[in-house]
Amino acid sequence: MEIDPRRLRVLHEVARRGGVIRAAEALHLTPSAVSQQLAQLEREVGLALIDRSQRSVSLTPEGRVLAGYAERVEEELTEAKRELARYAERLAGPVRIAAFATVIRHILVPALRELAVRHPKITPVIHDIYGQPALRELRLGAVDVLITEQDMGLPALSQPSLRTRLLFVDEYRIVAPPSWPEPPATVDDLMRCPWVASTPSHACGQALERLAGLHGFEPRKVHVVAEFEPTLSLVAAGQGVAIVPTLALLDVPRGEVLVSDLREVGARRLDVVTRAGRTRSGEPDPVQAVVIGVIEEATAALQASLRERLGE
Repeated sequence: MEIDPRRLRVLHEVARRGGVIRAAEALHLTPSAVSQQLAQLEREVGLALIDRSQRSVSLTPEGRVLAGYAERVEEELTEAKRELARYAERLAGPVRIAAFATVIRHILVPALRELAVRHPKITPVIHDIYGQPALRELRLGAVDVLITEQDMGLPALSQPSLRTRLLFVDEYRIVAPPSWPEPPATVDDLMRCPWVASTPSHACGQALERLAGLHGFEPRKVHVVAEFEPTLSLVAAGQGVAIVPTLALLDVPRGEVLVSDLREVGARRLDVVTRAGRTRSGEPDPVQAVVIGVIEEATAALQASLRERLGE
């Protein structure tokens, strides 16, 4: 048995107002439409709900029982509307977001533009902070929303006090100096290359260690650099190859580095992390949820830019 809640509302109005005509006026329907809705509801439940043996319409005992439930449903919907209205009024105030340079530039900046249009009373505050210090600030409540990166070869962050949701899978690319005849095409080529390596605590550093361990070679690290901008500058200057995520390539003028077609390096994951909320589902509060939604939309739009940038 399936009961259409819209027809329950019709039954509720008939019971409340004492007749079809008054219910029709309240619902902005014709009396005929109300009668049709009631007849359909009777077919759905398989019982007579309206006593049509008298000149005035009245409910059968079964109709009165169902009308009682219809009244409860209506009350619940009314309360839901009030609660949503309270949430809408609460969509204001600061939201502190911790992230790092490439995410700030290519995801948060466009997200904040859209947020300002939709929810001008929400005030985002960006913190450029990364790794364990950022997680500590989140746990302490100094930030509300954290965007992290991690090599996909490692298990996703999982802690009872935190809520993690995948934002973006950012594929790694091998970049080489433009002075080279061609970029490395195989893992064997990479074994012989000098490296502008990332630090082991960063996703690209984790990726290089994973790649080297998987294929049994010791990378010749001529430089160890944490940030993508100096890494790409060193590659452009002929110092070696590097692993970078596709997101970092948006900052590089075309032709400044060679991008290998080698696709065996893997990817990093970008996650949105929040403190577990007080609700049963652990979801963040409404203001944080709105901010995260806009960030996710900006990330989806970014993927199209990345495909165009890399000619895919």
